[in-house]
Amino acid sequence: MEKDKSSEIKKKNKTNIAKDKGGNPFLYKMFKWLVVRPLLYLFYQERIYGTENVPLTGNLIVVSNHASDFDPLILGSCMGRPVAFMAKEELFEIPVISQAILAFGAYPVKRGAGDRAAIRAAIASIEKGWATGIFLQGTRTLDGRVTEPKLGAAMIAAKTQAPFLPISIWGTGTILPKGAKFPKLFQPVTVRIGELLPPPDASDRTTLEAYTQKCADAINALHALGR
Repeated sequence: MEKDKSSEIKKKNKTNIAKDKGGNPFLYKMFKWLVVRPLLYLFYQERIYGTENVPLTGNLIVVSNHASDFDPLILGSCMGRPVAFMAKEELFEIPVISQAILAFGAYPVKRGAGDRAAIRAAIASIEKGWATGIFLQGTRTLDGRVTEPKLGAAMIAAKTQAPFLPISIWGTGTILPKGAKFPKLFQPVTVRIGELLPPPDASDRTTLEAYTQKCADAINALHALGR
């Protein structure tokens, strides 16, 4: 029993350190330019449109569609500033991996804790100065379109007064299709960055639903442009 309590305390301490420490922008940029960007350019002929729409300072919520496990890496690497994504709490207990994802601004969310815990973690990340990336539907879709957007991102925007930056990622669904053990190379990928949407001026459900749908429409319009 004592051993179980001790183990639980250690897990909580590691999670608290993860929440408090924040990312390392220098390591983030180094990994981006030395590893991620060259790989995306060489093997996926990545095209990026609209980089001039990215504000380099201030609160920001990067909101995107989602079709692949590679999306956070691709999305974070094409911005002119670091972007943090949530990660399951268990990853912060693994040596080396925990240090790496901490350096790149990931913030822990406990599996099964519900939307409120995820929202609190995202708000804390924004307050530390990181742009925060959120997939508007919360899960992957086969065609990459946003069909059932969730309100969580809009709630965070209302609380932090951070604007939305709608982004479409096109083509990532073919990199690692269902059942594949290894990613496919030379799959064309296109990222389109839209114009900023000011944060909602109220936090009632009707306002948040309208704001969320407006963002979903913007993402889907960008996605429809294709390659």
